[in-house]
Amino acid sequence: MRAVRTKQLSSVPLGRGVRADIRNLLRSPSTRIKQVQQIHARFVVRCYPPPSLYACNSVLFAYARSPLPSQAFAFFATQMRHVKPTTVTFQFLLKACSRSTSLVQTSQIHPLTLKLGFCLYTFLQNAIIYCYGLCGQLVDARRVFDELTHRDVVSFNSMIHGYAAVGDMNSASDLFAQLPEPNIVSWTALVTGFANKGDVFEARRVFDKMPERDLVAWNAMISGYVQNRHPVQALNLYNQMQIEKFNPNTITITSILSACANVGALDIGKWIHVYLNKNNVLLDPFMGSSLIDMYSKSGAVDLALQVFENLPEKNTCTWNAMINGLAMSGHTRETLELFNKMQLDGSVRPDEVTFVGVLLACSHGGFVEEGKRHFYCTMKQYGVVQLVEHYACIVDLLGRSGQLKDAEEVIRNMPIEPDIVVWRALLAGCRLHKSVALAEKVVSEMEAKSSGDFVLLSNLYASVGRWDGVENMRKTMIHKGIKKIPGCSSIVLDNTIHEFISGDKSHPRYSEIIAKLAELGRKANSDGYYAEVSSVLYDIDEEEKEQSLGHHSEKLAIGLGLISTAPGSPLTIMKNLRVCDDCHSMTKFISRICNREILVRDRIRFHRFKDGFCSCNDYW
Repeated sequence: MRAVRTKQLSSVPLGRGVRADIRNLLRSPSTRIKQVQQIHARFVVRCYPPPSLYACNSVLFAYARSPLPSQAFAFFATQMRHVKPTTVTFQFLLKACSRSTSLVQTSQIHPLTLKLGFCLYTFLQNAIIYCYGLCGQLVDARRVFDELTHRDVVSFNSMIHGYAAVGDMNSASDLFAQLPEPNIVSWTALVTGFANKGDVFEARRVFDKMPERDLVAWNAMISGYVQNRHPVQALNLYNQMQIEKFNPNTITITSILSACANVGALDIGKWIHVYLNKNNVLLDPFMGSSLIDMYSKSGAVDLALQVFENLPEKNTCTWNAMINGLAMSGHTRETLELFNKMQLDGSVRPDEVTFVGVLLACSHGGFVEEGKRHFYCTMKQYGVVQLVEHYACIVDLLGRSGQLKDAEEVIRNMPIEPDIVVWRALLAGCRLHKSVALAEKVVSEMEAKSSGDFVLLSNLYASVGRWDGVENMRKTMIHKGIKKIPGCSSIVLDNTIHEFISGDKSHPRYSEIIAKLAELGRKANSDGYYAEVSSVLYDIDEEEKEQSLGHHSEKLAIGLGLISTAPGSPLTIMKNLRVCDDCHSMTKFISRICNREILVRDRIRFHRFKDGFCSCNDYW
């Protein structure tokens, strides 16, 4: 019976149903792999008469743009023996190669095109160059490029893109210089390449030289600034883009939301949110996560929660964004409550990022036993592998609570090599609890190379009056060529970002700022404030120490905010380093004297100062 049935089926010609299915696939903006596989199966069953070249090419095209593009090669191997492939056939196969980044398939398709005499088709050889470039096989790509009898701008762009992708900007620039008429794609490839290599200055030079720009070019430069931690330049460029009447797309918006998050540009972030709503842009989990991250890092965790609650669809990324946002803002109980909701929801499973937020919240809130339970039990319950980030959190948790021996024991027993962040977590605990001997051992074992590590130990020496230790740290830093990273703080006023470096006197309102800080200093002194001079690294007299502390970057930013905004309005300050003890103490006094809520986000966490108190409860 089975043989008879097979014979009957195979004798049925390829009918209108398959042709209709193919037409629908070609019209569809996205291809579902199940649909393509069903048509593929019908080809296999109805092998007589053999399918037409058009039908086979159509299925190849559908496979190439499906979630499983590599399936195109299996179809080609089984079905294309019935028909003679054309340049269109290989065009679709190479599209599948590029989407699957398959070097094996590219290296098989390439000689086949030569064997069939397609080496003179420039568009096909360009696709081969591009595929080799995507796979990082630049030697093969360049050989194809050099052997081309006719090169067009796409040939050059494919090769430039390949060099830029691997960071060989010298070769990319040399080819660019040989282009008779570079187009937007040529320039954009260079911008992206320089930005990915970290050279945003050269990327901007190329960008500024472009005779014309499209949205892709703008996005390349803006995202380049963001990924290289130049958020202010990204926002400035975004303003210029708006002036030149370019409408942002989702890529632009994601980059700008990240820039807003980095500098706390809440008003710009809110404008982006309004823009999305006005243009009826559906907040998918990806865009929703970006908004949550922006609001959280800008100190508006209540707005982040609103976005989270109103999202039509949540995935692990959105849950993680909200959990980590709450944790960073010091809302420990709310973080743990949301984590419990995530567990009860059951639609998503906690992952490595989830537990970073959970452990961070426990550390910032001093929830030692809760943190231990999640680290030793809950993570194993979900099968989450403990990464170095989790160890850094548990060491930080134990170190902050004074359990320095336990924290050190955790590091000694780590199944993976502790990195510099783990050691720094222990070093911070040593500073907090003034354990000089352990701090010295930590700095020695961690092979400290960052100025922050030496500064932490220097501050510890200074706090216990060990000025010889401070001097030795200074000499060590000089000998190793390590320069202290200057404190940098920023405040956004009327959509303008004002940046301050510690001791910098260049701001046009500097004299007014200093006068305001001096006035507040006198009032704070009468209220019981004493300068935390241990934060100053050198053994200078007390008056000089107090003056040095008065020029810290966050104080300058707060001073500008006080003289530039209405009485009683809140201030938001961003700082690149940890807030020092004195600035923390002084800001508490300022919040009470001026009746202001002052939010300071430093390298570690948020501090919300109000009525003379800080949300961290002096535990940071």
